Amino acid sequence: MAEKTSTAKISTDKNEADLPSPSDTGSASSRQDEIPLDDDPALAARVTRKTDLRVVPMLCALYLCAYLDRTNIANAKILGLEAELNMPANGYNTALWVFFLTFVLMEVPSNVVMAHSGIPPNYWLGGSMTLLGIVTMSQGFVKSPGPLYACRAIMGVFEGSLGPAAALMMGSYYRKHEFALRYTCFTTSALVGASFSSFLAYAINFMDGTQGISSWRWIFILEGLFNIGVALLTFVVLPRFPAESTFLTPPEKEHLLHRLHVERGNEAESLKGQPWLSFFVDWQTWINIVAYFGADISAAAISQFSPTILKQLGWTANEANLRNVPIWLVGAVVALTTSITAGKLGFRFPFILTGATMCTIGWAIQLAQVDPPPVRYFALYFIAIGAFVQLPLLVSWLSANTVGRPRKAVAHALQIGFGNSANFVSANVFIKGESPQYPTGFTTGLVITVVGLCAACTVEFLLWRQNRAADQREARGEPETKLVGKDGARFRYTL
Repeated sequence: MAEKTSTAKISTDKNEADLPSPSDTGSASSRQDEIPLDDDPALAARVTRKTDLRVVPMLCALYLCAYLDRTNIANAKILGLEAELNMPANGYNTALWVFFLTFVLMEVPSNVVMAHSGIPPNYWLGGSMTLLGIVTMSQGFVKSPGPLYACRAIMGVFEGSLGPAAALMMGSYYRKHEFALRYTCFTTSALVGASFSSFLAYAINFMDGTQGISSWRWIFILEGLFNIGVALLTFVVLPRFPAESTFLTPPEKEHLLHRLHVERGNEAESLKGQPWLSFFVDWQTWINIVAYFGADISAAAISQFSPTILKQLGWTANEANLRNVPIWLVGAVVALTTSITAGKLGFRFPFILTGATMCTIGWAIQLAQVDPPPVRYFALYFIAIGAFVQLPLLVSWLSANTVGRPRKAVAHALQIGFGNSANFVSANVFIKGESPQYPTGFTTGLVITVVGLCAACTVEFLLWRQNRAADQREARGEPETKLVGKDGARFRYTL
């Protein structure tokens, strides 16, 4: 369903796919005064290609490294981290939740600062990710649980800037039908990073004892160094926001800004004069957060505990790490395919519903302790695929229905920040004394998944009802009340 039209609704796929803002055209009269966007197809293609080369690969590379750093502790755990550091029974869980404490707390202020402080995004993210790599590497030298906890908490401070910042950057450069695929590439890079982490753990385990250093320490040291190298490229590769960018020629930059304006109208870019307090209490954002939370509990459990679960199903540590690789890769392929399809069809909810249903089935199998072990291994695929399908679609869904850079900056930070609080829950419900059944962990995962499913259904119903009311007002000839900027662009929510 089209989100917004000028005089009549536009129903082509191109205008119904993903966008970082909900408006896709100006009013009919204003569009007639604009230069047509298709008067120079070669220029349009060149602008898109140059933007893709500068924005998407760099953000994807950063997220791959960040997720590799986030999940490598799960691989290190089964290679001797707990025993060598003499960690208490809940020590591993503590190392998980202290990371997400600072991670969640930093996401909103970090995104607001990046959007409005004047610090270029390449400097902000390049500095944050370089420091993240240094702290990741430092974990390889800790001698007791305390320093490990401190490193994890500091990592959360630096990594908390990346997810919302990427959504904001892509939302600033890409139009509706361009956003979904790019953001899915970003989220998929995290899945590739997690898969790469498991494979590296398998390979690095053969370095055990090299230079007198345990293999789990080498995991942190080598992956931290890799992260630093990638992060340093950010300073020269990632551009500033569109209006301040320099990688395009003047005609190319004019075209980019023009097509963004045609699609969004006079979208607000400054917090000055904005009802910013309302950004924090928007009903759509908070119900979407619940849905995101419901999906992220599955992603969190997979990243934190799948190697442990696989080992307890009877495989060795190396075999468990190796069998963890395809879980992430299959999830990445399905997530990418689903988002492309959702973008072409112009709606999100049916795919989100399917993903939540898959997670529910996977959690139910784990809770029932279905035999033989390969069945539970297969259930991990259901949990992973269901989560990885939902997460990028929920982000693009909120982005498509949120107007203005200030509101989007806050909405994405709240969504990803509070949504990622699911990691707190996951870190504390898989109790070591309950292994290998983990009744608390599997029950919690199942219940939260169902709650998230219900939240997504609620969002869909409320958006549909508002669109129907707007259509009825239009049919009666009443003036439209939901406008974007000064162009009078009509608004319809993405379903």
